[in-house]
Amino acid sequence: MTHRVVFAPSGLSISVPDGTTVLDAARRAGADLDSTCGGRGLCGRCQIVPSVGSFSKWQIESTPESITAWTATEDEYTGRRPILEGQRLGCAAHVHGDVVVEIPAASQVHRQVVRKSVDLGAIEVDPLVRLHYVELTKAELGDDVGGLREQIVGQLERDFDVSPRHISPNVLPLLAPAVTAGDHCVTVAVRRGSEICAIVPGYTDRAVGVAVDIGSTTIAGHLVDLANGEILATNGVMNPQIRFGDDLMSRVSYVMMNPGGDVELTRAVRTALNSMIGELAAAAGLGRDAVLDVALVGNPIMHHIVLGIDPTPLGQAPFVLATSAAVVARAADLELDAPFAEVYVLPCVAGHVGADTAGAILAQGPHRSEELQLLVDVGTNAEIVLGNIDHVLAASSPTGPAFEGAQISAGMRATTGAIERVRIDRTTLEPRIKVIGADVWSDDPEWSHATRGIEIAGICGSGIIEVIAELYLCGVIDTDGTVRSDASTVNPRVFADGRTFSYRLWGDDADPIDVTQGDVRAIQLAKAALRAGIDLLCERAGHTDPDEIGSVRLAGAFGAHIDPLYAKVLGLVPDVPVARVSSVGNAAGAGAVRALVSAGQRAEIETTVARVQKIETATEPRFQELFVNAMGFPHTTDPARNLTTEVDLPVALPKADRVRSGRRRR
Repeated sequence: MTHRVVFAPSGLSISVPDGTTVLDAARRAGADLDSTCGGRGLCGRCQIVPSVGSFSKWQIESTPESITAWTATEDEYTGRRPILEGQRLGCAAHVHGDVVVEIPAASQVHRQVVRKSVDLGAIEVDPLVRLHYVELTKAELGDDVGGLREQIVGQLERDFDVSPRHISPNVLPLLAPAVTAGDHCVTVAVRRGSEICAIVPGYTDRAVGVAVDIGSTTIAGHLVDLANGEILATNGVMNPQIRFGDDLMSRVSYVMMNPGGDVELTRAVRTALNSMIGELAAAAGLGRDAVLDVALVGNPIMHHIVLGIDPTPLGQAPFVLATSAAVVARAADLELDAPFAEVYVLPCVAGHVGADTAGAILAQGPHRSEELQLLVDVGTNAEIVLGNIDHVLAASSPTGPAFEGAQISAGMRATTGAIERVRIDRTTLEPRIKVIGADVWSDDPEWSHATRGIEIAGICGSGIIEVIAELYLCGVIDTDGTVRSDASTVNPRVFADGRTFSYRLWGDDADPIDVTQGDVRAIQLAKAALRAGIDLLCERAGHTDPDEIGSVRLAGAFGAHIDPLYAKVLGLVPDVPVARVSSVGNAAGAGAVRALVSAGQRAEIETTVARVQKIETATEPRFQELFVNAMGFPHTTDPARNLTTEVDLPVALPKADRVRSGRRRR
């Protein structure tokens, strides 16, 4: 008897005989599961998470019986890396049925490269939590000094003009031990000037908070000094919800098909947040009790899931949020191990425009700008904001996962070995590439040395954008997206592939990395959806001339790595001068940091979101027409006046000479 094992997040699958260990199955499938002890149960590196539920994507019903129960090897395990709750040793767990297995980031040999940085910019730091050092008078028997709480409050009033009326219930039992340990000297944390939320013996000047951007693919967190806004540590991990589906709608579908699925999704993301908080604090040499505030952003579905709200209403029209207002909760309410922390979740804009967009607005400030600003967060769903100090509009456009490597024949996530930069000679059509993990181009003499030990396995999002743009600029791809057959006479890298033509970017027949006609179409569909959303907002705002846009800002992990010129070549953004197009990094995360360190910033974004005009692309009659017009490179109908001064565009092939793909429809 054999059973099918699927490994997430890679999606690799294999059929293995009954009783095979998960580690052996991973080795046979080529899955990225670590082990340094050779499967003897000593190192603890091969930990996996068996999933339970119906996985329509792989047609698998994964049950608790699909994996053997806890084994003696796991009972006797005493290695340095403890077995985390919900995880198993892959070398000890045996397969007894079809199963979906998640390989956590800590168990992967080649961990995901999460490249999300934050640029805070100029901001007035006004944290909600402040520290105050208090020296109490040592009382003698018979002195009428009141309780410790009253003494501390009195001293705060005298020394700092602060009058906290409340004290957190979990802090009250700590007063006496802290006063004793500090010899009547303590540092008190006061939230909003009204609540004592933490106390430590003696003197400390370090209070920190954590700002987190919960993306559908990655989670990026920043440890911030609340006193000055300095970022002390940054961490990024894969969102463990990927095992329930690559995109948001597949996760909503999982919840619909599996009773209790929403609880699983919530538990997964909260566990990841807990680990991140601990790692960030440890990186700064602090304990979890030093974390006094947390700010979170995320798209609407991530927003609902982390708050423990059923996300299924967001998977179907009319996409109604449980709440669009900012949410404040104790960290314990979200099962986060930060005993003295409060959590602030930024407001959502609309059913498909979430708190991450609110964070990006706060960071980039279109509502503070005199000139017209276009802000685009490129991802599986593209969030688009257009406006200035007078009027701000926002919309979401369903671009799909093509920009992140999905639906691309050689696509992969941005990890070591992924092609991220491409240049193609205009005459010979020979390529040069750069890969993640090496800092040189493929024509550099140091290439072989720099890529030693790196497997060049595919193309990530920025590489996909560049290779298709380069092929268009070389004339290999025509303006309507057709891979031209006549290019095969120039270089055999362009070759017949069934009814269409493909381009061999790297590798050989045994291990090719090709760009196919289907890949070009997938990017066309994604970019057309994005551009149609932008054009729709421009029409509604009354600014259809690209020269009226003062700046275009590309945000998000993917947007941060798009070359602005190539974004224009493909027509992802309007034809503004390329000098006005810039990548702004993780704007959502920067907004979360701003909200973390400033009460004024929280008030600002809550007021701003309330006046943003929401545009629902799904119900707009013009969206489909704009989508069709945006399919061409750079655009089917709009002239590229600025672009023609910035790069030499190819001459379009006459329509009668183009090679079409597939059979003609009747």
